[in-house]
Amino acid sequence: MTRIEAIGWPQPVAPLWADQLALHSQARPARIVEQHRSGYRVSESIDAIHPAESLPEWQRAGSYRKGEVNPEARPAVGDWVLVEGAAPNALRIVALLPRFSAIKRGAAGEHYRQQVIAANIDSVFVVCGLDADFNPRRIERYLLLVAGSGVQPIVVLTKADKDGADVDAALHDLRALDVPVLAVNAKDRTSVAALEPWLGVGRSIVLVGSSGAGKSTLTNTLLGIEKMKTGEVRESDARGRHTTTHRALTALPSGACLIDTPGMRELKPTGEEEVAESFIDIEALAAQCKFRDCKHGKEPGCAVRAAIDAGALDAERVANFLKLSNEVAGAANQLASRLSQKAHARVQTKALHQRLDEKHGRH
Repeated sequence: MTRIEAIGWPQPVAPLWADQLALHSQARPARIVEQHRSGYRVSESIDAIHPAESLPEWQRAGSYRKGEVNPEARPAVGDWVLVEGAAPNALRIVALLPRFSAIKRGAAGEHYRQQVIAANIDSVFVVCGLDADFNPRRIERYLLLVAGSGVQPIVVLTKADKDGADVDAALHDLRALDVPVLAVNAKDRTSVAALEPWLGVGRSIVLVGSSGAGKSTLTNTLLGIEKMKTGEVRESDARGRHTTTHRALTALPSGACLIDTPGMRELKPTGEEEVAESFIDIEALAAQCKFRDCKHGKEPGCAVRAAIDAGALDAERVANFLKLSNEVAGAANQLASRLSQKAHARVQTKALHQRLDEKHGRH
């Protein structure tokens, strides 16, 4: 394994990158390992990380103040880019290679925006503590965001060693999820060995979960060293301070790459999600309802309500399904409106250029 393969460079090289590699024949591949407000840090090998300057148009396109919809416009942690110049202080990014996967969310705020959490990922570890942090509804929300990305989610329940941790009850609460669910002691290397099937050579994994869930502790155990800062959590709600303040990609001894992320207080959908894919059990029952447009409230012949009454379906899961369905529909409307506005602006700009050309006799 070469140094660049140790940070996830695929062999053979992805065919969809051929055009960019040919266009920038003098450039070298590198991976975004950190993203900051002031710029990026990239790696060309497992043992070297350097700052890199991005193109001005990417800096403008990535400005949240401009309400940018397209998350493809700006590199994110996990992205592969082409760089020119000399390390350590003269690197510049000249091209962004197409992504084969991306985890996105709707960014916080009133205006519609998308934010890429991580790019070119094979698996997502949705981390949740078996303490006051445990929240099946939040896990369902994370899984909804991951579902359309082409990335495999794995739910990792940490703090299984804590007094009062009821692993069996947690697994029962999550029984409807069609994904692997593992309970581990994040501080114990033997316990976290259960994650090895997803940590093979060249694989890339991102950790998501609330602050205090144990993401940084898990990262340290997988690394075998205390690299990531960890913190205490409040007993009342098991929440902690953001010990991880930015997304960062780290190479693991196993040959995989791990991206730790800060705890996210807001998990807004982008409007591109398919809620039915994350709630297959409810959708199957909904197909049996008497009315096609059943809202699963007080309508007669509702198969979903009947399943709740019979104890075969969790009422809170159904409530979360309805809530997320409404949020996704609202976000989809915002996305469509924003894209329509951008298309209209492009038409207006083109018409203006045509009038100017006609005025000045240009053809």
